[in-house]
Amino acid sequence: MEIDSVAAGSCSKENQIIYKDWFEFADSDGDGRITGSDAIKFFSMSNLPRPELKQVWAIADAKRQGYLGFKEFIVAMQLVSLAQTGHEISHEVLHSDVDFKNMNPPVMDGLIVLMAVSIWACIFHFMSFKFEYMLLTTVHLTTQKKKKHSPKSSDPNGSPAADASLTAHWFSSKSSKKISLSSVTSIIDGLKRLYIQKLKPLEVAYQFNDFVSPLLTNSDFDAKPMVMLLGQYSTGKTTFIKHMLKSSYPGAHIGPEPTTDRFVVVMSGPDERSIPGNTVAVQADMPFSGLTSFGTAFLSKFECSQMPHPLLEHITFVDTPGVLSGEKQRTQRAYEFTGVTSWFASKCDLILLLFDPHKLDVSDEFKRVISSLRGHDDKIRVVLNKADQVDTQQLMRVYGALMWSLGKVLNTPEVARVYIGSFSDKPINEASTGPIGRELFEMEQEDLLSDLKNIPKKACDRRINEFVKRARAAKIHAYIISHLKKEMPAIMGKAKAQQKLMDNLEDVFGKVQREHHLPKGDFPNVDQFREVLSGYNFDKFEKLKPKNVADC
Repeated sequence: MEIDSVAAGSCSKENQIIYKDWFEFADSDGDGRITGSDAIKFFSMSNLPRPELKQVWAIADAKRQGYLGFKEFIVAMQLVSLAQTGHEISHEVLHSDVDFKNMNPPVMDGLIVLMAVSIWACIFHFMSFKFEYMLLTTVHLTTQKKKKHSPKSSDPNGSPAADASLTAHWFSSKSSKKISLSSVTSIIDGLKRLYIQKLKPLEVAYQFNDFVSPLLTNSDFDAKPMVMLLGQYSTGKTTFIKHMLKSSYPGAHIGPEPTTDRFVVVMSGPDERSIPGNTVAVQADMPFSGLTSFGTAFLSKFECSQMPHPLLEHITFVDTPGVLSGEKQRTQRAYEFTGVTSWFASKCDLILLLFDPHKLDVSDEFKRVISSLRGHDDKIRVVLNKADQVDTQQLMRVYGALMWSLGKVLNTPEVARVYIGSFSDKPINEASTGPIGRELFEMEQEDLLSDLKNIPKKACDRRINEFVKRARAAKIHAYIISHLKKEMPAIMGKAKAQQKLMDNLEDVFGKVQREHHLPKGDFPNVDQFREVLSGYNFDKFEKLKPKNVADC
């Protein structure tokens, strides 16, 4: 039983009327949404423990919107009612045989009194306003009479002083409630508004979309959290997704040879179907419009696989082609593979690097791919898959060899976390691992699954984190572009000056860093920046506008 069906079809009309009144009372802004602060005030009247109320919110706000609509509010009230009668609150209760239709509304202490007080407050406010209006009218008429009989009562400028002071008193800011137009009821809505009003103008002015990342759209903010799988061919990327879904997705191919030759986005949909990449990239409701910059050669190797599945309601998987190794590296791809992985890395919430005991070598292409993940280290998880194919002693040596290889490639002082297991539908091969290995695999698999389960919960924090990173990158980009513009001569020698700036771009970055006290690690790659910069005329860049940068 899904949340919408619980709300719409499993609630009596009498209870819906009651819940409608409660919803309108709890909705402090009157915008049809119950925010977190509204919920804390309203739900506390149920006298339930705070942990239970948190669980109620988490289940009702299944889409992680940060607010409750009317349907979600009904679900929350039904869960509160169940909790008050001693039921344990969990996601499973929605699928149980509980009679939601005949369930009584929860007991909310003091709600009737508060609603009555609210009604009387509205009446009192109306009467007070009416009284103020009558009094103001009386004062105005009295002032007019005095004005006729005492013409000298004006101030030196000729305006009635008493009238002005009284008007200022009655219509002062203290006597009227100010409602901020910028108030929002959802964190995602707030980020959208900040982007449109503050960050997007800065990106457009200094052509940030050409150098770093395409402009964001509404679908980029509304997209579900994504998990990308990377690794050499036959390390179990597609099998991992199949294992998580407990079924195969449309267009999936599994085999010992390089079967997945394209980027496949596995996401929720009304029915099972595969959508070609060119179509996906132009759909406004999907966050993949930025992939058009990689051209038709890539889009022909990109597709979206849709299917109805409960897990895909919360997470989207990105299956990737196997990274080339050995002689295969000499065959060039028709598109920029590392550029595409870098683009997906910026959009993803988690990146899984898959290895198996027989493919521990990190090829040149794999090194480039891992380097393209720079700046997203917190998202990377390493998985040693198919670990039941070797015995315990060999597994110990394989694990050590993998850690040694990763230490040379990741180039960080910290030790990367490596999950060990066999992520497939087949039972663990105990003939190789023994009972100790089986227990280890189960514990490791549980840790990785708990990491995946936390993705939807942390999605909002991740959105904020990525937004802040983008804002910082946009500010640095604006400083660099405006500095290049400032260094150009007014009349003569523009071509020579531009070439000199291009050749000494690293020194330019150093000057900008020192002038604005910016961290060196936030600056873009010099060579990549120079390559894009070669197609522009520095003289046509925008000058620095401190107000635009300060707003971000």
